[in-house]
Amino acid sequence: MNTELQLEVVEGQALSVAERKNIILFCNQAYEEELEPLFDTFSRPTHVLGYQAGQLASHALWVTRMLQVDNKQMLRTAYVEAVATGMAYRGRGYAATIMNRLAEEIQDYELGALSPFSVAYYERLGWELWRGPLFIRTGTELIRTPEGEEVMIYRLPKTPDLDLKASLSAEWREGELW
Repeated sequence: MNTELQLEVVEGQALSVAERKNIILFCNQAYEEELEPLFDTFSRPTHVLGYQAGQLASHALWVTRMLQVDNKQMLRTAYVEAVATGMAYRGRGYAATIMNRLAEEIQDYELGALSPFSVAYYERLGWELWRGPLFIRTGTELIRTPEGEEVMIYRLPKTPDLDLKASLSAEWREGELW
């Protein structure tokens, strides 16, 4: 673990307006796009913040989603979003440090999941690519996710046996579906 990165875990509702705006600005710069509309869709996020010399250097958050394998039980899932490291801080292992802390924090969930920017990157951290078809649930309807969408899962102590080739669905939400 990188000792010069100071980590803080903060529930979204505990952030001041200024702190929230600073996180969104940081993520906007890292992604080079406007992410406030996406952040506005997150219900009760929990942020993992990494500071270097008092400056925000890396970030990730999770929200609770219900994922379902085939037509079996719903799995309470920590769905990871907005993994970002500032340009000046890249290549130092900060994102890996953030993700490792996030993994420690979500141990009470049944599953971790995310839509990766790089499958190879997350595989190094213990995440597994879901190989089966992906769907979004809207009431009683299942809508197939467009080709090219990828989801990775992270097994936790409460994760049941999973067939990574089975279908996986998530509830519909505004913004990015996965």
